[in-house]
Amino acid sequence: MRNSTYGELEVSSSRDGIQAIIDVAQRALTPQKVEAGGIYLVTTANGGIEQVDLTGPEYTGEPRRKSGTTTVRDTASFLAYYGKHADDQSEVYADVEKLTVTALLDAHQADSPRFGSHRLALALRQTKAWADWKRFDGQYVDQEEFANFLEDHVPDLVTPDAATMLEIAQSFKATTKAEFQSSSRLQSGERKFVYTEDTKASAGGRGELAIPEVFEIAVPPFEGAPRFKMTARLKYRLNGSRLTLGFKLEQPHERVAAAFEEIVKEIGDGIPVPILNGTPAA
Repeated sequence: MRNSTYGELEVSSSRDGIQAIIDVAQRALTPQKVEAGGIYLVTTANGGIEQVDLTGPEYTGEPRRKSGTTTVRDTASFLAYYGKHADDQSEVYADVEKLTVTALLDAHQADSPRFGSHRLALALRQTKAWADWKRFDGQYVDQEEFANFLEDHVPDLVTPDAATMLEIAQSFKATTKAEFQSSSRLQSGERKFVYTEDTKASAGGRGELAIPEVFEIAVPPFEGAPRFKMTARLKYRLNGSRLTLGFKLEQPHERVAAAFEEIVKEIGDGIPVPILNGTPAA
């Protein structure tokens, strides 16, 4: 009788242990309501502990922090974005060699580090007019091509005025078939070319064409930048009776640097922090 009772107790104890294991397993497998934005420790079916992280943006619907680089093309856009996202610890860097302005909006604070991954970059675009003048700089072309270039860029011409330069361009077009014989410099600073219009006749009509040796243009180097004046010196070659023309721009790189400096100054006037010379750490 005792043996029977002891055996029943042993079986009952064994069953209780098994049920406890089952209960643990069921609790591990039963869905539990949790709140997004927290980190939870849960018991797995095999009795282990697993960490569940629900702090990610896919659970909270919000990014962990501001990150990424926004690129703008003019100072107005730069100042607008900076004013919206910057704080008193933000940093701004200007690099004249790369022609870039970069804001590190979440720069390190004086007493604690930050991620430094939210950035604003000003990437300037060269204007078409500036690219055209630079492409033509130092080249020699025939009269008609030179005249066409001047006609296409009349708005950029300052001194002599556009009307005078347009007249010069038309004169070059009118003498494309003439034979140029000589060139001389006048006291007025102009260059005089002597040509013969009708080379087949024994006494062909002779003519003279005077053009300025130096003219001035005003072109914005970057989109959104002011127009910068620049001197262009006339270049020519007389190869037999054939005349080719061109120009040489004076210090175009200095004009680009000056235009960039104006842009940096405009940004500096619109933000409360000093602009650092260089680029932020990658």
